[in-house]
Amino acid sequence: MKELFIDNFFFPFYLATWFVSVVTYRKYFDTPLKFFPIYISYVIFTELLGYFIINFEDFSFFSQQEYSWHNIIIYNIYQIVMLCFFYWVYLKLLRNSKHKNLVAGAIVVTAIAYLVSLFFQNPLHSSMYYADFFGSYSLILCVILYFKEKAREGRTSSLKHNLMFWVSLGLLVFHIFVPFLFFVGYQDVETWHKYHFRKILWVLVSLMYTLFCIGLIVGKRKAFR
Repeated sequence: MKELFIDNFFFPFYLATWFVSVVTYRKYFDTPLKFFPIYISYVIFTELLGYFIINFEDFSFFSQQEYSWHNIIIYNIYQIVMLCFFYWVYLKLLRNSKHKNLVAGAIVVTAIAYLVSLFFQNPLHSSMYYADFFGSYSLILCVILYFKEKAREGRTSSLKHNLMFWVSLGLLVFHIFVPFLFFVGYQDVETWHKYHFRKILWVLVSLMYTLFCIGLIVGKRKAFR
């Protein structure tokens, strides 16, 4: 099990964020982020299952030897769960009807992108990275619209105590870069390995969850929205 932490240095960031999210739950239990600890638990479960599938044949989804290590299906499912969770959060938070409609439109486009991808990519054995691109940038749109509304409220001094601000910042930092990393990784494996894109991905994951943790620690209940 120690190899899990050695080979995946980002994993302790998941555990730390989950722990802090539970300890500080009273700060946001009645907000749209009330399911945040459950979401992080799901992320941890996904990573553990992915690790076991690669390293232990008993956890394989496929009887064929050449596919025994394939775990991409659980990450394809995770991507959709993640998007649905944060779409729901931002639709709850956004107040401007035009912004809500923009997000709704982005959700429809992303859903269509995933449906179309099913005709060109097998989700059992391949990442749906074209659709993931739409998903990531639709989430970035949510973040931008949220920041825009916060700026119009004119209370930027309270943002440092706003958990949702830190969560949004973490999502923004991660999803700006990740679609390009995966696109290059699947189109040019040599570049992926040559420039250590996997480690860059892990750094981005660690940074995102660090920002989540900061928000959970410094966040105040009254400052949330």
